[in-house]
This record gives sequence, C-alpha cells and structure tokens, in this order.
Amino acid sequence: MNETERMKELVKKLNEAAKAYYQEDREIMSNLEYDTLYDELQVLEEKTGVTLAGSPTTKVGYEAMDELPKEAHESPMLSLDKTKDVEVLRSFIGDHKTLLSWKMDGLTVVLTYRGGTLAKAVPRGNGVIGEVVTNNAKVFENIPLKIPYQGELVLRGEAIIRYSDFEKINEEIEDVDAKYKNPRNLCSGSVRQLNNEITAKRHVHFMAFALVSAPEQDFENSRIRQMEWLKEQGFEVVEYKVVTKDNLDEAMQYFSTKIETNDFPSDGLVALYDDIAYGESLGTTAKFPRNAFAFKWADEQKETTLLEIEWSPSRTGLINPVAVFEPVELEGTSVSRASVHNISIMRSLDLGVGDKILVYKANMIIPQIAENMTRSGTLPIPEECPVCHSATAIHEENGVKALFCENASCPAKKIKSFSHFVSRDAMNIDGMSEATIEKLMNQDMIHEPADLFRLDRYKDQIIAMDGFGEKSYEKMVQSATRAAHTTIIRFLYSLGIPNVGLSNAGLICRYCAYDFDRVLAVSEEELTQIDGVGAVIAKAVTDYFAVEANRQVVQHLLQYITLEKIADDNVSKDMEGITFVITGSVEQFKNRKELKELIESHGGKVTGSVTSKTNYLINNDAMSNSTKNKKARELGIPILTEQAFIEQYHLS
Repeated sequence: MNETERMKELVKKLNEAAKAYYQEDREIMSNLEYDTLYDELQVLEEKTGVTLAGSPTTKVGYEAMDELPKEAHESPMLSLDKTKDVEVLRSFIGDHKTLLSWKMDGLTVVLTYRGGTLAKAVPRGNGVIGEVVTNNAKVFENIPLKIPYQGELVLRGEAIIRYSDFEKINEEIEDVDAKYKNPRNLCSGSVRQLNNEITAKRHVHFMAFALVSAPEQDFENSRIRQMEWLKEQGFEVVEYKVVTKDNLDEAMQYFSTKIETNDFPSDGLVALYDDIAYGESLGTTAKFPRNAFAFKWADEQKETTLLEIEWSPSRTGLINPVAVFEPVELEGTSVSRASVHNISIMRSLDLGVGDKILVYKANMIIPQIAENMTRSGTLPIPEECPVCHSATAIHEENGVKALFCENASCPAKKIKSFSHFVSRDAMNIDGMSEATIEKLMNQDMIHEPADLFRLDRYKDQIIAMDGFGEKSYEKMVQSATRAAHTTIIRFLYSLGIPNVGLSNAGLICRYCAYDFDRVLAVSEEELTQIDGVGAVIAKAVTDYFAVEANRQVVQHLLQYITLEKIADDNVSKDMEGITFVITGSVEQFKNRKELKELIESHGGKVTGSVTSKTNYLINNDAMSNSTKNKKARELGIPILTEQAFIEQYHLS
C-alpha cells in the first residue's frame, strides 16, 4: 500500500470513529488508537505534502452564498470532435502512442492550486466563462486540499456522482416525479449549490483527466508522465490504457465490458496523444483541439412522430411533460412514451405535434428524445392545471425551469396524496386505485385520510355507484379495517411528508423509541443528529407538524388507527454497522421488502447497489452472472442465499 492509499484508509477510519463517538454515542476504537492513527496521518501529510478532502486534520466550514461569482477561463475550453465509428478513431490514433480513457459524464471543473493549496475551482460553463465554486470543491469527497507542489498548478477533471450514491439519494425521495433523472443533472446542481453543506451530502467525486500547466515541472514531453505526477500529488485520475492502432481492439473490448459494472457514469472514451509537443503543434480548429478525439457509444435510435404532450401533475404540484409518439421497437421492446422532464428541456427541443423525432433508450433502459428533426416549436405551455384548471406558474431553480400548479387544493395533489397513503408500503389498503379514490372524492365522500376508515356512512351510495357493488364495498371496508392496525413506521411514511421515505421514517421512529408523541415533538436539531436523515428531511418533518391542519389530520387518523407496540430493546442489534444488498427473488420471506425490514430492525442497512461498502449480497442464485453478483465477486463480497443468511444470524 502506497502512502496516498494509506492516508485514504486513515481518513476513512478516523472519520468513522469520530462519527460513532460524537453522533451515535458509541465507541468503535479507543482514544489511544484514535490518537495513534491521527498522529500517523499527520506525519504522512507532512511527509507527502498532501492533505485529502475530509481529513480530520483540517475542517472546511459550511458557507451559504447569495450568488456564485463568474470568471473567465484563462484559455477557452473547447469541445472534442467525436465519432461512433471505431475505424475513424483508429485512423486518428494511427501509430501515435495515445492515452485512451473514460469520457466521464458529469461536470468539467478547472482547479487551480497556489502554494500547495486549492485556490480556485471553476466549472466549464459555456467554455469561456464559468461560475466560481471553490467553496463547494473543498467538500468534494476526494479532492486534495493541499499538495506537495508549491508552484501554480492548473488541471481539469470531471466532477461526478457515482451510481451507488445517486441511487441512495433517490431512494430517500418517495415521490416518483420528484426523483432526480440522472447522475449528471444531479451532479451539475450539486456543484453549483449556493450552500456547500448540500454539496457535501451529495458525495461528489473529482476525476482528473488533463494537466493544463505546472511551470518548472519536467514531464519528459509525456501525457502519461503528467497523469502519474498528478497521482503523486494526491489526485484520482481517470482510468486509461496506452494504445496505438494495433492494440486498439483489445482496449475497446476492455472498456466495452468494464462499462457494464462501472459505478460511475460514462458516455464514451477520449483519445489523447501522449506526445505533448506534437499534439500542441497541431493547434485547433474553430471548435476542437486536434490532439484529442472522443468516441461515443452508439445508442440504437429510431425515427418516429410526436403525437402529443401529456401534462402529468404530481402530489408536489410539479406538472411533468410526457411525450407520446408512434410506437417503435428499441432494444427489444416497444416504446411509445418518454419523459421530457421539464420546461427547459421541452423548449430546447422546440417540440410540436407531428414533428419527426429520434428516440433512444438511455443506458438501454430509459426512453429519451435524442433529437427533434422538424423543430416546429408549436407546442404551448399550459396556462392552467389540466386537473383543477387553476393558473400554472413556471419556477426556476439552478437554471432549470419547471411547471407547477399553484392551487394547494388541486384534486390531482389530493388524489396523489391519497394514493400514496393507501399504497403497499404505507397503509396498504387494497382496492383503492386512483380511479376509485377519484370517484369517492367526486361523490364528496372523502376529504381527508381518516374518511377512508368511515366509509360505512356511505354504504348504500357506494354500492349503487357504477362499477361497484356489495362485494367491492365489503372488500374495501375490510381492507381498511385490516390496515387500521399498522406500525408507526408505515404510519409516518403514509403521511407523505416531502423527502421522507420508508427508510427515513424507520430511522426517525427508532430514534423516538417508537413513540408517536415523541415524533410529533422532536426538534429539527435532534433530527439532524440521526445518521441518514440530515437537514433537509429534518426541516420537512418539523415544518409538516408545525402546521395545525396537518396535526389535525394526524389526530383524526389516530381515532381509527392502532399503532403496534415495538419493544426496540427486545430486538437484537447483531446487524449493526453491516450493509446488505438484496437481489433476485426471495423464497422464505413474503417479498424483499419484508427481508429489508427485518434487517433494519436488527440494526442493519439495505442499499440498492453493490459497492466497496457492501458487506453481504443476498441472492438465492449465488452462482448467477448477474451484474450485482459479478460486482460482489470483483470486490470480494460474500454472496449469501436466504438460508445461509438465516443460519448466520440464527433467525430460524
């Protein structure tokens, strides 16, 4: 293990120990061990001249700004000429020794160091002017705050959010319409936050891909030597292979296979000549440098015709545009719809009914519009909500415009809120589709969630309604009766508090000793101390219960609902600090959700992606070649069947 890797290990261990001691009131190492490791880290930092981001020897305070200042780049940042044809790439490379590396899909940032200290961070912006985000860069996961080199160093790299972190962030957002669309968009917004506390919680990483200048350093006319030197300074650099036209195929095979298991977003490869002088002698075109070339993975695209834009309201008031087009076959399935996400994207595409559009599946999964070839731009933005017909408004955040319904009493919001309340992971009331909820609302039978438990007042009217009958009524009432006996976790989640998912609800309830009166009274400050909750969720919870109308909704519900008593102390915490991933079908549990809840009740954690932090992957098909199994084997993570899991933790 080299010195940099040892420093990374020490930073991780020390921060975990500090978090356990100060935030969780427990010790995972003695004071002597902590001091010994801290001293070792200090010695290594002095010896190498490198201080890693997050090091306990330096604390970067959080700071909120009114706006981000703008600054011109010393030299324009040009785009790269690109191709999807391997032979074009081979022709560019020729006999020249070339670095072939990942084309990271994030936000390009230029870093400047002076006197060994990070002095400035500026994203690409429009290539000429970018916003200064130095304060945010200081809380990136892996940026060195101090380096050995004392001269002025300028380098470029990509700020990214890993898939595993992206999924964790989205897991905490229960409203489907409110989830982040992809890691790139989330990263762009995270890097450009006015408050770097938010940036810190998004786990942004920085991957260096080019050294711009470092006077007085001799790199022996080699880009490879530059990359190795950046590693010596404490930077993570993008993975690369050294190629010529003769071994290009081998390298392409490596990258095309590796991309399936990467934990970071990439949309292609970059080829850069190793010979610095030769590359610079080629100069640039009006748009591109001549010493580098980009290769883009070819997505299957199909031409089709746009039929309409559907405007879909959510329970948050956000109205999402959804493109409906003539069906096409993509990656083996029929596709006829694609989210347009927001007003900014819709306007950039200049959409109109009848336009010829190209569609594809992003990462071979999510339908997207690649291009509008007609660009009629004739689609209007609704001035009223498609449900309640109240006025709409366009809100802008971080340069992105979205359409909202301003009516707090919009039926769509109410329907979506009721739908969330009765959903499987919430109160789990069968027979309550959105269509049924809408019918009951139209008949003036339900106004608040408690009304679902007193439908017997309208028995005759419900039975007489179109599509209903005695059996439908009895099934609905019986389901509501069963649902009235539930857990405090499901109940808290069912209220639909913004950003409070089932997992967060569990953490909050556990902190409050499964006492709902304590949940009602818990302070924002207390909630922020819970690992996995944070400031945004803490504020959402306290803001919700600060509204008298919401407290009345809760009190009315508690007249009909019985919360199960949970004796937290009676459940073993033998999975404390252990992270699991569950995949595949389950046999000895009702579903994966039940298994997840069992693990969490024992103090464990369940995430959606296999990473280096995963302790066990649970999969009954332990020998399969699924992506998660491959990742687990690659990282040396044990794969447990259900039976092995049950036996290991003596659950039988």
